[in-house]
Amino acid sequence: MASLQASLPSISAIWSSFPDSSSINSASIVTLTSSPANDRRIRRRLRCKAMVQQAVQGAPAAYAKEMERLSAKESLLLAFKDAGGFEALVAGKTTNMQQIDVNERITGLERLNPTPRPTTSPFLEGRWNFEWFGSGSPGFFVARFIFERFPPTLANLSNMDVVIKDGKANITANFKLLNSIESKFSLSTKLLVEGPLRLKEEYIEGILESPTVIEETIPEQLKGAFNQAVTTVQQLPAPIRDAISSGLRIPLSGTFQRLFMISYLDEEILVSSTL
Repeated sequence: MASLQASLPSISAIWSSFPDSSSINSASIVTLTSSPANDRRIRRRLRCKAMVQQAVQGAPAAYAKEMERLSAKESLLLAFKDAGGFEALVAGKTTNMQQIDVNERITGLERLNPTPRPTTSPFLEGRWNFEWFGSGSPGFFVARFIFERFPPTLANLSNMDVVIKDGKANITANFKLLNSIESKFSLSTKLLVEGPLRLKEEYIEGILESPTVIEETIPEQLKGAFNQAVTTVQQLPAPIRDAISSGLRIPLSGTFQRLFMISYLDEEILVSSTL
């Protein structure tokens, strides 16, 4: 992660989303693997290109710019895939050259931003999955919180997403411990519009949810200790059990805030950078 911060100091986060029929934009992120969702994305891109060609007939400059933008998006997705995707990023396995390559493609896409006022655009609200993040983003804050408390050999951060709705954001990180214990850490923030491109984010609360144990995956040598722990928890007074089940809450109001700029936004990709 240290090399990532050094080579990408200005990039805060790259998020992706594909809208569905729910009340807010929601779908799986760019999967970077072959899947039904990815097939739908490809078909949608082809339809989009066809629609653009029909809509801008007689305006070759506008058509060429839109084709350049769509090509830049595809190029960025390929760069994510070549860099190993989200898992390689959080594990610190991306090389310096891969980081530079992604950074260059991000810069190329930013100059083709189709949304002049992204902070008030309806595209902003919805569910976004993290693809890439730097040291100034809440994604990095969540990842650091997890890995400072659990060694990388024990903890595996599987995915992160953020839901933006009504001026608030909720970032969720799902992770596993020992490949047998699932948990999540969520961070709630408040978003204040400070300009057509700029937002102020104030951190409100962090919650480390109580873990869920996948009993089938517990190593045989640990099952005895696990059963003892379950019995001990069941014998605790109800108020203590309730406190444990509700997770660990960390008040953050008045402690952290940041300014960030949205440099690219469409219905599928969001790029932001900390100021």
